[in-house]
Amino acid sequence: MTQPAVGDKAPEISLPRDGGETVNLSDFAGKKIVLYFYPKDDTPGCTKEAIGFTENADAFAALDTVILGVSKDSVKKHDKFVAKHELKIALLSDEDGDVCERYGTWVEKSMYGKTYMGIERATYLIDADGKIAQVWRKVRVPGHVDAVLEAVRAL
Repeated sequence: MTQPAVGDKAPEISLPRDGGETVNLSDFAGKKIVLYFYPKDDTPGCTKEAIGFTENADAFAALDTVILGVSKDSVKKHDKFVAKHELKIALLSDEDGDVCERYGTWVEKSMYGKTYMGIERATYLIDADGKIAQVWRKVRVPGHVDAVLEAVRAL
C-alpha cells in the first residue's frame, strides 16, 4: 500500500473516537488537521506525545487546527487513557487497521531480534483544503509537537 504524500488529497476516514461518536475527516472541512498515528495507549512514548498535544491544544485551536490521534486500541481503552491523563484531544479507534493501512503506518517492526507488525509513529498535517501539507515518519517524541506546531503556523 502506498502511503499518501505531500500534495495528495488526504484519504477520508470514518472512525469511532473516545466517548463513542464517529469522526470523519470531512467533518473538519476548512480546518487544518493534525492526524497522528501512535502504537498504543498508555505506553511511555505514546503518553508523552498525547500529553504534548494536549498541552498545546489551545495553541493549535487558535490556528484553526484539529488534533486527531489514531491507534488500534479500542474506544474503551481510549476512554481510560483520556481519563487517566486528562487528554484534550480526540483519539480514534482503528481496530481493524484499515486507516493505518491506507496511511501506510501499519509496518513491519523489529525489537530484540523479533519482527512483528505494528503502527509506525507518524504524523500527517492536512491543510484546510484537505491536502497533505507535511508528513513526519518514524517520529521521535521529544520536540515533535513543537515541530508540528511550527509547521501549522507556517501554513
